[in-house]
Amino acid sequence: MIRVLIADDHPVVRQGLRTFLDLQDDVDVVGEAADGAEAVDLVASLAPDVLLLDLKMPVLDGLGTLVRLGERGLRPRVLVLTSVSDREDVAPAMRAGASGFLYKDIDPAALVQAVRAVHSGQVLLAPEAAEAMLSGPVSPPAAAGAGGYAASLTDREREVLTLIASGRSNREIARELAVAEKTVKTHVSNVLMKLGVQDRTQAALYAVRHGLA
Repeated sequence: MIRVLIADDHPVVRQGLRTFLDLQDDVDVVGEAADGAEAVDLVASLAPDVLLLDLKMPVLDGLGTLVRLGERGLRPRVLVLTSVSDREDVAPAMRAGASGFLYKDIDPAALVQAVRAVHSGQVLLAPEAAEAMLSGPVSPPAAAGAGGYAASLTDREREVLTLIASGRSNREIARELAVAEKTVKTHVSNVLMKLGVQDRTQAALYAVRHGLA
């Protein structure tokens, strides 16, 4: 059973989410919070597996909630569910510990699948959120020593990871580094394996969270 806490300042939204999620055999909505501060307190007392978190809330907003959860050592899987489409919100939320970033226009059945996916350990982004992550500004790879698995990357693999995080294709990376595209494919495979991630989007998320991009 997946224990879910809903944090949203709109009662109608909370009720709608609860009504639909409670229909699922494997989901149990254990509580609702109307603001970020209440969400943190309920996470501490109810220990949900997944927190559905709106970004724009009174008292403490979604990003502040993520930060405070981290400060208190509370580690639910957090799925941001917001109606706000500001691209600049995506990277800070993922860097602060969110496991997914979706928008409220998502199909209800897809939302349930997202809750299950995030609970199982996957990182999930709406297409617009993934695009925002991959098209953001990229810093020089000087900070690439940060993050546990990144230490095992070679200098060239760190360069490739930085370029992945900038949204470059294998062909574009090959052109940038003046190497064969086949060589880039090998580097990308090695980066994914060493970071323990499944795809380029997750690699880009890792880079953002650990100061590599």
